[in-house]
Amino acid sequence: MKYLIVALLMLGSTVCGAQTTVILVRHAEKIQDDSKDPGLTKEGAARAQELLRVLENAEIDEIYTTPFSRTRLTVEPLAKRFDLEVQEYNPFDLPTIVEKIKLAGKKTLVFSGHSNTTPILANLLLGNEKFKPLNEKDYDNLYIITLNQGNSSVVQIAYGVPSVF
Repeated sequence: MKYLIVALLMLGSTVCGAQTTVILVRHAEKIQDDSKDPGLTKEGAARAQELLRVLENAEIDEIYTTPFSRTRLTVEPLAKRFDLEVQEYNPFDLPTIVEKIKLAGKKTLVFSGHSNTTPILANLLLGNEKFKPLNEKDYDNLYIITLNQGNSSVVQIAYGVPSVF
């Protein structure tokens, strides 16, 4: 059912002439160590593959991550599938990212972020405080935001193995 929602949303975006579709995801499960830049656990790598499966039939134009391994590794399978270079964005300057997104035109963009930045970016794109920061163990949220001539809508789904916290 959740994949039907993704398909219908993306189809609706095309039919309705939506200018930009933004897919936001928090990085997958990270290794819990003392590293300042941990990679993904086995479960995280599996979730990255599941993200690919969920989005493999979308028409992705650009993929962005923060400058951390875990965000990059989360979208690497997707980038390989679409033969796209992963671009970095600054998670500490989200208003600038929002302005760039609003100027993107008719594209589908994927952003891999963090538990605190992903909901904030969603809220900025929507123009209201709909989402709170994610629980540190919450990895299964996917936000699909459609921006169309000043209007916006969002569908939030869970993907992969449900997060347990």
